[in-house]
Amino acid sequence: MERIGTRHNGTKIRRRKQSKKIIRIRKRAYKNMGWKERFIEIYGSGAAREWLPELEKRMQAAGETLQNKTGGTKDQNVILITYPDQFYGEENNLTLFERFAQMYLEGVFDVVHFLPFCPYSSDDGFSVIDYKSLADGLGEWENLERLSGQFILMYDFVCNHVSAESKWFLKCLAGDKAYENFFIEADPKADWSMVIRPRTTPLLTGFSAADGEKYYWTTFSEDQIDLNYHNPAVFWEAADIFLTYLERGGTWIRLDAIGFLWKEAGTSCMHHENTHRIVKLFRAMMEEVCPEGRIVTETNVPHEDNVSYFGNGYDESHMVYQFPLPMLVLYSFYKKEASVLSNWASGLSLPSDKTCFFNFLASHDGIGINPVRSIVPEEEIDRLVVHLQEKSDALVSYKENADGSRSAYEVNVSYFSALQEDYDFETAKCRYLNAHGVLLGMQGDAAVYINSYLGVENDREGVSRTGRNRSINRKKFAYGQLMKELEETQSRTAQIRKEMERLIRVRKSCDAFDTHARQTVLREQKELFGYIRSGKTKTVLCLHNFSDKTIERAGVSGRDLLSGEEIEESVKIAPFDFKWIAL
Repeated sequence: MERIGTRHNGTKIRRRKQSKKIIRIRKRAYKNMGWKERFIEIYGSGAAREWLPELEKRMQAAGETLQNKTGGTKDQNVILITYPDQFYGEENNLTLFERFAQMYLEGVFDVVHFLPFCPYSSDDGFSVIDYKSLADGLGEWENLERLSGQFILMYDFVCNHVSAESKWFLKCLAGDKAYENFFIEADPKADWSMVIRPRTTPLLTGFSAADGEKYYWTTFSEDQIDLNYHNPAVFWEAADIFLTYLERGGTWIRLDAIGFLWKEAGTSCMHHENTHRIVKLFRAMMEEVCPEGRIVTETNVPHEDNVSYFGNGYDESHMVYQFPLPMLVLYSFYKKEASVLSNWASGLSLPSDKTCFFNFLASHDGIGINPVRSIVPEEEIDRLVVHLQEKSDALVSYKENADGSRSAYEVNVSYFSALQEDYDFETAKCRYLNAHGVLLGMQGDAAVYINSYLGVENDREGVSRTGRNRSINRKKFAYGQLMKELEETQSRTAQIRKEMERLIRVRKSCDAFDTHARQTVLREQKELFGYIRSGKTKTVLCLHNFSDKTIERAGVSGRDLLSGEEIEESVKIAPFDFKWIAL
């Protein structure tokens, strides 16, 4: 068979339609493209001749270090998101974390995601000064390597930008030729209106350099200077850091703010094709030296852009953050029905069984609004944001649009406070556990933020201290005081932690909740978010009531995994409650 095409000069050409077999072969060949080919694809053969020999030596060294290590991936994974300095006291932070882990995390969590642990100048670690050192007071690399024997460790690679106090940037300002192209110098008078902005701060920031004032690209803040990945020397440094983290026990790597990585004039500078190519290059490197490891991309954007980082299912990210989920769960409680959540969930799919969603409800960041803009009408989003401000004492962060206007970018609130509103503690706890039942029940791996595991309320004191909205959900704990709260069985902290552990252990005991176990979403009663998870040996019906009324579901027989209740013919679900029913 033939099809008609057109040359650039407008003349017609005929192309023979490729057989499905040939297409499959070519797809497989592309999927298996090695890291060297990936590098050449981005930087060309000239750069390859200069940089590939050194990269090959570095890859060989990493391979030798990692040959006896494993990524440790399991059939299902529950992930804890935490700062490395989450606990403070008389000992270093990581020693205190190890002690906490022995008491409250082992057997509960499979993976620990450490947010940035390097010396930094701002943004709680995300303005990195030195990628290969640990911040003062944290401890030693040996602390992390010990933990890697207990948990799979996920390290945060802040690859888009460095601190204005980093040696690289200081050398650049001093006129060091080796670093003059490490960053993106730009004319502030040029038209940059096409560039997607996640903040209201200026895109470019002026600095005093050895040869006069210069303006550099600063996507996130004046203290966070974007790296220039057009320069292969920058990628060499990034590759060295990436491999160092693998060698140091971080077999899962989170690529922070990856969507902004490649800048090119005349584009939005978001999700550039070379950004995707660099993720694929990292993936190819990991496949060679740590094949059981995982790459997790962080892109707080609409769903269709987010899932594009899966590539063809084999060649790019292993996991993407499920960014719509946190806001859709809050929206369902706000509406007291789950039709939008159900419709969205019913359309979820994965390109291969080598990928999965990184499900979460809360993190060190706020709750993103952009990911639901194509799912929830704009006026409904606005109403929800106002509702959270009024009922949950939430703050709102804004972004600058291309036309100069501002729009809400994220809601800053602890997830417990978001669901507490004016309800008494028992009702708030019920709503909170229901939300986390969704998180733990849905297909994918589930990530629980440490502040959520401990049921932390809004930290307004932290906001006052730092002047940053995000501090509202970034509370750190005096270790001794936290232990007292956990020992007090009736405290909010102790109750929430105990119930969260119970939910996680129930999930882990049932193969219906395995990462890739089949998920079928039901859309029969709008008040309920219902779905069936089917594993190798067990099938579970999950029913989450988002309304303030008791809802009856007929035609159900089985046993509730959470209460042990035997159910025959029908089940009643109390307001804001949920059930996991083994069929």
